[in-house]
Amino acid sequence: MASSDGKLELRPLGNTGLKLSCVGFGASPLGNVFGPVSEHDANASVLQAFRLGINFFDTSPFYGGTLSEKVLGKALKALGVPRDEYIVSTKCGRYAEGFDFSAERVTKSIDESLARLQLDYVDILQCHDIEFGSLDQIVEETIPALQKLKEAGKIRFIGITGLPLDIFTYVVDRVPPGTVDVILSYCHYSINDSTLEDLIPYLKSKGIGVISASPLAMGLLTESGPPEWHPASAEIKSVCRAAAAYCKEKGKNISKLAMQYSLSNKDISSVLVGMNSIIQVEENVAAAVELVDVGKDDETLSEVEAILKPVKNQTWPSGIQKS
Repeated sequence: MASSDGKLELRPLGNTGLKLSCVGFGASPLGNVFGPVSEHDANASVLQAFRLGINFFDTSPFYGGTLSEKVLGKALKALGVPRDEYIVSTKCGRYAEGFDFSAERVTKSIDESLARLQLDYVDILQCHDIEFGSLDQIVEETIPALQKLKEAGKIRFIGITGLPLDIFTYVVDRVPPGTVDVILSYCHYSINDSTLEDLIPYLKSKGIGVISASPLAMGLLTESGPPEWHPASAEIKSVCRAAAAYCKEKGKNISKLAMQYSLSNKDISSVLVGMNSIIQVEENVAAAVELVDVGKDDETLSEVEAILKPVKNQTWPSGIQKS
C-alpha cells in the first residue's frame, strides 16, 4: 500500500501540463448558496485548504450572483503566495440574470471575473452548463471567442461544463482537435451514478482533462439528505436515504464513502466538492489521505451499492438550480 505522507495526490489534467490536487475546492458555498458564510470563515477555509495541499479552486459568476468570485478572490489574495502556486477556474455564459453564450458577453465576462478575483488571468475558463444554450453557438461562436482570450493571455485553458454527458462529445467532435482542454461533469461519478466512466476513454483519446463535481450527488449521499429543490425522482431520493441510514446504523459515514469512491478513479484529475468551513476542508482532505494510506471500505461500499442498485445510473433533467 502506498503512503500519502499526509499529502494530497496531484494528478495531471489532460494535456494542459497542470497538476491538480485530487480534491478540488468548490467555491459556490462562498456565494452564500447554502446559507451565509462570513468573510472570516471563507478566508479560513481557503487558507486551510491551501495549507493541506488543495491547489485547485473553482468558481463562477453565477454562484451567489458574483459573490463567490469576490469572496474567493479576497481569500486567495490573503494567502500571500505566488500566483503559480494555485490553479483557478471560473466560468462564463451563465449569470444570475440568465444564460448568454454570445462572443460579446463571454469576452466581457472574463474581464469582470478577473476584476472580482483580483487576478491577471485564470487557469481555466469554462462555458457553464452549455445544455441551456445552443450547442452550435458554443461550437461556432463561444469557443472561438475563448480561443482569442487564450491568445490574449487572460485564460490558459478552455473548458465546458454541464449535466448531460452527450453534450461533451457533440462539442468536442465539432471543434478543432485540442481546442477543448477540460470538461467538468457533475453527478455522474458517484456511488449512485458512474456513467462518466463510459466517456473517459473518449476524453483520454482527445487529451482532455476530466474534473468530476458533486461526489455527494448534490446532497443525496449525505446523512442530512438533499435540498428541497433537488431534481432527482422520489425513488432516487428514497433509496439514497435508505443507504445513508444504513451507513449511519453501521457507524459509517456515507459522505466519506462517496468521496472515496469518486477519488478512486485515477483518470479523474480532481474531485470538486463545495466547502465553506475548516471542518469540511479537513474532512475531505482526510478522506483522500485515508484512501491512499488505508484504502476504501470495500465491504460497506458493496453493501451500499446493493441498496442503490434499483436506481443505479438513473439521472434527472438538468435543473436551473444547482451548485
